[in-house]
Amino acid sequence: MSVLAIGLSHRTAPVALLERVSVTGDALAKLLYDVQQDPCVAEAMVVSTCNRVEVYVTVDRFHAAVTAVTGLLGVHSGVPVEELTPHLYVHYEERAVEHLFSMVCGLDSMVVGEGQILGQVRQALKLAQRHGTVGATLNELVQQALRVGKRAHHETGIDKAGASLVSAGLALAGDLAGRRALVVGAGSMSSLAAVTLARAGVTDIVVANRTYERGARLAESVGGRAVGFAAVADELAGADIVITCTGAGRHIITPGMLSRPAFLLDLALPHDIDPGVRAVPGVTLVDLETIQESGIGSRGGDAVESVRALVAEELRAYLDAERAAKVTPTVVALRSKAASVVESELGRLLMRVPDLDEKARDEVAMTVQRVVDKLLHEPTVRVKQLATCPGGDHYAEALRELFNLDPKMPEAVREVEL
Repeated sequence: MSVLAIGLSHRTAPVALLERVSVTGDALAKLLYDVQQDPCVAEAMVVSTCNRVEVYVTVDRFHAAVTAVTGLLGVHSGVPVEELTPHLYVHYEERAVEHLFSMVCGLDSMVVGEGQILGQVRQALKLAQRHGTVGATLNELVQQALRVGKRAHHETGIDKAGASLVSAGLALAGDLAGRRALVVGAGSMSSLAAVTLARAGVTDIVVANRTYERGARLAESVGGRAVGFAAVADELAGADIVITCTGAGRHIITPGMLSRPAFLLDLALPHDIDPGVRAVPGVTLVDLETIQESGIGSRGGDAVESVRALVAEELRAYLDAERAAKVTPTVVALRSKAASVVESELGRLLMRVPDLDEKARDEVAMTVQRVVDKLLHEPTVRVKQLATCPGGDHYAEALRELFNLDPKMPEAVREVEL
């Protein structure tokens, strides 16, 4: 099985199209299920964030899988395939792994180095695990990608190379100290927004959330107060800064709800705020398109180059390990066959020489085993080493042919010392 990644992001599609394709909640789970149920797909995971929708699958037929996954993206988003296709990117095998590693490190984000993507990919994996759509291949790959992302953030200055989306958006708001803020939502992005506001000197922070208890916990952590979702309209009347990221899938703030000048930051996809609010006097709306056009945080300098080098290093190590793992069944089969031959021949010897004492028997057995081990040591070590080179699988294939091995046979998976 090979890894295939199909998706679109802020780099390939306008935000308006991303908004249409974006899936959350039950719709995300349904897309995940339908992708995994396709006959071309063995495992599946979907990463859906404010600036990307990507489907990761393991497949054995490339073209059929691309057609199937693209079609399902079209069906679930309601976007015709012919409109969707020009904005899609397709990465296969090594390129898919490299893209995932780079993406988790923040190199492919709208704001370079933003750390939110680590949590978003982790949540995508958890969702796929919960629904049973990932197996060993994707689970191990994504776990490794998360380790690579953590390493990049720990060892390089990528975190400081670009601000988070929240910081990038608020950079357009001017001085925040002393202003009153309303945060709508209490998820990870909203939590980051509340913390960023508090650190910037905003002392009056109101959190509105559908689940009051969750909103209250966030409000308490930043010294603010919580209100129910129904109070959003009332709270807008006194807010200087409004940040939304709810995943509601519809406009929760419309022009008629605004009666005073305010700075609005909409980080949701689909959008939480009706773009028509820009017509309200004194109202400034910053959304994902605005951040993208501003270019804030889009450069990373030396930190980006350091992360690219790290990704290249980790990619080589991952691919080497994958290639080596592919020859392991052949090595196990070879050693298992040799062990069977030794056992059989020793049995024949004992039948021919039944009077051989126990000490002599043990000595003969150890000598024969040492001979076999020494004969097999060099080729098995070399075939693992050569497997990490391009075309290295041909050496394992040669071993299978020469010794008539079948790595899938039950005796080949016996516990044999490698």
